[in-house]
Amino acid sequence: MQFKWSVWRAVLALALCGCTGDSDPDEDDVPMNPVTVRDAVLFYASFDKSLEADVAGGAKSLRTRSGALNKPAEFRFADGYPEDVFRVAPGAGASGGALEAVDTLPDTGRIFYQAEGNLPYDPKGWSGTVSFWMKTNPDTMLKTRYCDPIQITQKGASNGGLWIDFPDSSPRDLRLGAFQAEGPGRERVGESDEDPPLVVVSPVGFKETDWHHILFVWTGFDTERQNAQATLYIDGVPQGSIGGRGITMDWDLTKTGIYVAVAYIGLMDELAIFDRALNSDEITHLAAEPEALTALAQR
Repeated sequence: MQFKWSVWRAVLALALCGCTGDSDPDEDDVPMNPVTVRDAVLFYASFDKSLEADVAGGAKSLRTRSGALNKPAEFRFADGYPEDVFRVAPGAGASGGALEAVDTLPDTGRIFYQAEGNLPYDPKGWSGTVSFWMKTNPDTMLKTRYCDPIQITQKGASNGGLWIDFPDSSPRDLRLGAFQAEGPGRERVGESDEDPPLVVVSPVGFKETDWHHILFVWTGFDTERQNAQATLYIDGVPQGSIGGRGITMDWDLTKTGIYVAVAYIGLMDELAIFDRALNSDEITHLAAEPEALTALAQR
């Protein structure tokens, strides 16, 4: 197993400074306990033997959605996924096997896990964490203007969407977006607005030879208060935060998807969703230990 040695440098730097800076999602950090971290997992896909989730509070299997983005009423859904495009790559992951995406799907197709039961969503307020590993070169391997390794949404990326993407910059950036849903008293915010809810790493500089750990953590969503926050970490190091605003997703989880590898080409591994905001020690542990959650796949 090989992964980016900058992870270890990041761990050392964090240990020496004793903190992760102002973007730390939890000021009252407690010592990291691997078992406690695993207990916080709501959804986990190791991709070791199949693309079905190993742990899930809802459906474990992937589905496929097709259709023009501007015509959601005409979306078509199917169980399963195109096995000529998405497959398990045995032994090629950050730990064990990995999800390998070798091409894009026609007709704006994308694969997803159903969100119901697999997200810690609460319309009265909620927090959570998404963690995964990726291995790609966004400057040479991607075929489309935009690519979303992860996108969680019901209506669209800018209308109640929480996502990681590679936009059409050259060289490519990596971004975290947390766009609230349009609704009464809530106007839709666009990416070109003066202060969009984005964290931008420009350029991200990923290479096809290196694994990187990606994690984003959020607090205070759907509270109707101006205290929501979302923070992006790469290889255990905070990259910036979205904060000081209200972020209301207003999802119907029966219609919401956890979309993975949207227009993505490369490897993804160890996808996990946690039922709370992890603290800085737990985040550092996940970035340094690709096998931190693999015991869950053996239960």
